[in-house]
Amino acid sequence: MNPETTDALIVGAGPAGLAAALELKRRGVERVTVLEREAQPGGMPRLCHHTGFGVWDFHRLYTGPQYARRYVEQARAAGVELRTAVSVTGWRGERTLSFTSPQGTGFIRGRAVLLATGVRERPRSARLAPGYRPRGVFTTGSLQRFADEKHLPVGKRALIVGAEEVSLSAFLTLTGAGLKVAAFLTELPRHQMYFPYAPAKWLLVDAFHRTPVLTSTRIARILGRFRVEGVETFHLESGERRVIPCDTVVFTGDWIPEHEVARSGGLRMDAGTRGPQADARFRTSQEGVFAAGNLLRGAETAATSAAEGRRAALSVLRFLDGELWPEAALPVEIEAPLKWVYPNALAADTLAEAAPFTFRVTQFAENARLRVSQGEQTLSVQTFRRLLPNETMRLRGDWLPQVAVNGPPVRLQHLH
Repeated sequence: MNPETTDALIVGAGPAGLAAALELKRRGVERVTVLEREAQPGGMPRLCHHTGFGVWDFHRLYTGPQYARRYVEQARAAGVELRTAVSVTGWRGERTLSFTSPQGTGFIRGRAVLLATGVRERPRSARLAPGYRPRGVFTTGSLQRFADEKHLPVGKRALIVGAEEVSLSAFLTLTGAGLKVAAFLTELPRHQMYFPYAPAKWLLVDAFHRTPVLTSTRIARILGRFRVEGVETFHLESGERRVIPCDTVVFTGDWIPEHEVARSGGLRMDAGTRGPQADARFRTSQEGVFAAGNLLRGAETAATSAAEGRRAALSVLRFLDGELWPEAALPVEIEAPLKWVYPNALAADTLAEAAPFTFRVTQFAENARLRVSQGEQTLSVQTFRRLLPNETMRLRGDWLPQVAVNGPPVRLQHLH
């Protein structure tokens, strides 16, 4: 069976994939095909029924579903071929994917492929929270499907495990469904609801609902055999244990890229992001295969992912116009407390651009210094007034012209 063909094949109809598809159509690419495994396109925003979307890319304030619809409508109006309920099942050769759909199975080949499959939250089982497996335990995504998409009753009193921006999204979903939130819980010494979310946190969490944030605290066990009855917590510094009565527990954050398609295609993966390695132009280790959005590291905002999709589209366009693929890319490695860095691969044709990097850390640090090195050579030492977990930070790339492309990996480490 000969595969059907398209100019640009995009996997994932979230903000990154749809924004990339739109940009490619605007720049004259004739056939752009987007595959989406869900029955409805739009990605995670369509599950977030609270407001806060669209300011940066549409200059209007939308709810998540409104924001998703805006991208979907624009994509269809631009002539993007948008296929839903299509699951990619594997690779059948160079830039060729096998898929299954309600219409049957098939193969499709793109002159270029862009993976924009997004992220998922690790569930309670992956976080090793002790206790039975009663009803009433959710991730943010499953909560939003349950409460906002299916309009099913959730419970009466909830505990949120996490205290960052996605935890605030869970808080809005819970309170919108009529639940009282007993507390946020985080193992870190402070919450991570930074600006621009801090005013909303103060207004909604502190002033209006007066919901406490329990810091340096972890779950000792979830109580209840058939339905959640409460949570026993453990304070990491004092060792104090307490029981918080609740019938609902929501685990937030702790993202992992949806990397199955990338991994099955033999793309080189990154240990920090757990997504595919990619250079500053979103090129992976396979010629003609690009990656963008939260597949690369999780989890940025929808607007950030959309902006990245548009930039990735420019790289796809250059490849379609005949730009040569780099022969090899040098990996960028990290040490704790760094969680990930992007780009995490350096191609020779990007070194002169000296583009900045983004990174995240797992713990707070004041007056921190980050060292960039290659072998024994120090390329740069940069100082940060503070490092903040769950906050994307920027590292200057003015050291890139010093990199020996045939040398050892570049390393990024925190100097204590």
